[in-house]
Amino acid sequence: MNGPLSGVRVLEVAQYTFVPAAGAVLADWGAEVVKVEHAERGDAQRGIVKLLGHDVYSQGSSFFPVMEGPNRGKRSIGLALDNPASRPVLTELIRRSDVFLTNYLPGARAKLGIELDAVRAINPDIVYVRGSGFGQRGPEADKGGYDSTAFWARGGSAAGATAPGAERLTRMPSGAYGDCTGGMTIAGGIAAALYKRATTGETSVVDVSLLGVGAWTTQFTVNLALMNGGPLPENSRPKHGSAANPLSGSYRTADGRWLELTMLQPGRYWPEFCAAVGRPDLVTDPRFADTAALMANAAAAAEVVAQILAARPLAEWIDVLGKVAGQWAVVQNSWEVAQDESLRANGGIATVVDAEGVPRELVASPVQFDQAPPELTRAPQFAEHTDEVLRELGLSDEELIALKIVGAAT
Repeated sequence: MNGPLSGVRVLEVAQYTFVPAAGAVLADWGAEVVKVEHAERGDAQRGIVKLLGHDVYSQGSSFFPVMEGPNRGKRSIGLALDNPASRPVLTELIRRSDVFLTNYLPGARAKLGIELDAVRAINPDIVYVRGSGFGQRGPEADKGGYDSTAFWARGGSAAGATAPGAERLTRMPSGAYGDCTGGMTIAGGIAAALYKRATTGETSVVDVSLLGVGAWTTQFTVNLALMNGGPLPENSRPKHGSAANPLSGSYRTADGRWLELTMLQPGRYWPEFCAAVGRPDLVTDPRFADTAALMANAAAAAEVVAQILAARPLAEWIDVLGKVAGQWAVVQNSWEVAQDESLRANGGIATVVDAEGVPRELVASPVQFDQAPPELTRAPQFAEHTDEVLRELGLSDEELIALKIVGAAT
């Protein structure tokens, strides 16, 4: 299947997840992505063996989800960019590419000769893309950042997810949480830049920072703070429901699971909900008899809802609530997400064959074209395609060996 970016060539000089995730999305969309890795160490992410307390390797196999997710569909070349002998190879790769994608800091880009001016001197039409922690301007342009710092902490999510007075800051719910969001954002920016180039002939520089993505995801409260002219008042969160709506909030079931109710029109959904859970008497209770009364007595109503939902296990509530029109969801763990019926029905979990020929599964990127999920190929092993790519550039076997002898290529 030809994706919408078939024929687009991307040169990726990046590591970890934030920017490489963008390359993976572009590959999902049909682009040809060549990943340049350090000639000896490779992408630094290959060295991670534990994350969030979990082993990230598949025992007895080369399958490595931490690399597979942000690098599927690419080819890897090991190239020592700090070795002058590698420069002709890099030059030819740049010349043949439509997109140059990097997350190296300004000092490293200058040292390696991959700053904007140097790359544009080789290929004036290339779309030049930089992912950063804090942007390309301002006092922190030279500062590195991870999604835990720039996206989660600085971007407002950590504060928003942590209850007032909590003794411990709420951590990101998953590794590379902001990186994956940022990678998708970068991919969208690249697609727009390619469209501009195709329609106007003008190329672009695309910049995306983790801080900017973090602020975008928390814009609802950031915009309210801007309107307020200062920090928003700290509101205590009700134990159940929300301040004015007992049908909006999280509730625990008898077996310790959680349900998230988001029925934003309490007066509309209250009678149906009460009937479904076997408490039609609550509809005529004077405290909850109309929308105004229900909202005024939301705390009391939420306490009743909590008692009702705590009396039966999750499986029973799934059956009961499946018959109501209001919105609700089971709070799922990572395994349940992977098995989600709707996610799978829409191709959100895709099969990929690993280096040993074993079928595996990965989460697919969420954008689909023509109602077809992406077809994934595995991530490359370190420098797996060095010889293949160098030969495509026209190098002879003798030239290839010479590069390896001087340490310019893997």
